[in-house]
Amino acid sequence: MATISFLYRSEKPKQKLELRLLFSHDKINYVFGTNTKIEVSKEQWNKYHKKNPQKTSDVNILNTKSEILKIESYILTEFEKQSPTEIDKNWLINIVDSYYNPKKVEAIPTDLISFFDYYLNYRKNQLNAPSIMKYKTIQMKLKEFQAYRKQTILIKNVNEAFMNEFVDYYKSKNYAHNTTQREFSFIKTICRKARFLGLEVSHQLEGSTIKPKKVESIYLTTEELNNIEKTKQDSLELENAKDWLIISAYSGQRISDFMRFSIDMIRTENDQMYIEFKQKKTGKAMTVPLHTKIIDILNKRDFNFPKKILDQEYNSLIKIVCEKAKINEIVFGGKQKDNRKVYDNYKKHELVTSHIGRRSFATNNYGIIPTSYLIYITGHKTEVMFLNYIGKNNKDLAIEVAKYFK
Repeated sequence: MATISFLYRSEKPKQKLELRLLFSHDKINYVFGTNTKIEVSKEQWNKYHKKNPQKTSDVNILNTKSEILKIESYILTEFEKQSPTEIDKNWLINIVDSYYNPKKVEAIPTDLISFFDYYLNYRKNQLNAPSIMKYKTIQMKLKEFQAYRKQTILIKNVNEAFMNEFVDYYKSKNYAHNTTQREFSFIKTICRKARFLGLEVSHQLEGSTIKPKKVESIYLTTEELNNIEKTKQDSLELENAKDWLIISAYSGQRISDFMRFSIDMIRTENDQMYIEFKQKKTGKAMTVPLHTKIIDILNKRDFNFPKKILDQEYNSLIKIVCEKAKINEIVFGGKQKDNRKVYDNYKKHELVTSHIGRRSFATNNYGIIPTSYLIYITGHKTEVMFLNYIGKNNKDLAIEVAKYFK
């Protein structure tokens, strides 16, 4: 049990009161003190103690009593929230300061678009650049949707009716079904964040779900990778891009990571080379064994990685690399047109992007390298996410398990 007392400790005719906090813990008595902003005259303070503040009509005494009761109540309330072992003079000074200078509580916006900005600021020290870009991109689309519907999107109104309206709008914009599914799922996640922060959300939120459609994952088979490796390119620029494509397909990393690979990241242990780096997207520290295909490229280049290439340029070059290697199988997939993917049948080399190396690594090694090891290298958070990434379902898993019954 804590108590608080106030002292007039000066010979001056007017002085600010000193506050003392007294409590005991583990049979030890503690006393901490600090100044307040309650200024009284010595004469008034003497009267305060001689008279009963509850019965006096003296306005000065009543005001002093009121201020004392308020700060006393505030400090005792904060005291109850804290472990006694963490309370010291600095704690008391900070609590008294917070009483006089309370932090302004920012109102949390209840409309969806404004909440994006609030949440980005709220999580500014936890979100990385790619995550922030994802938030901004979807927020921009929502602004266009809100302008189209001519009505503010309130978080509490993200329900089944909103979902249907959202789907119809995305169809009118010719967005792919799975783009609609992913972005509505992201909006639901934002609404859950809002609920965590105390805002009202619809009771229909969890039940409003868009099911994804299975789309065949485009990847390069081991045979296709061998053809690419053997095909001589017409220029140093294309040869450079070809080597990076092989490196990506045998390291399983994103372009934001493999394009940063350098010799000083490599270490050797027990005759095996490893590359150590931190994934840009996740911040995860990685140690990945170097495949012999990557070591061959290093040796071919006087033990150096190829010259770095900008993302957009790399995407253009590897399409040419794959075309020259006759990667011409007709496959169904999405091709970027007018800032969105248009799904149709294309020659495979037309669908090649920087991401294909990572997906090729995961798909080609599934069932050969234990899935837990593959997940470690690709950086997926769960097995479910990994299996969705390479397009595997329950039937595929059953077929893999059946191999162990023979």
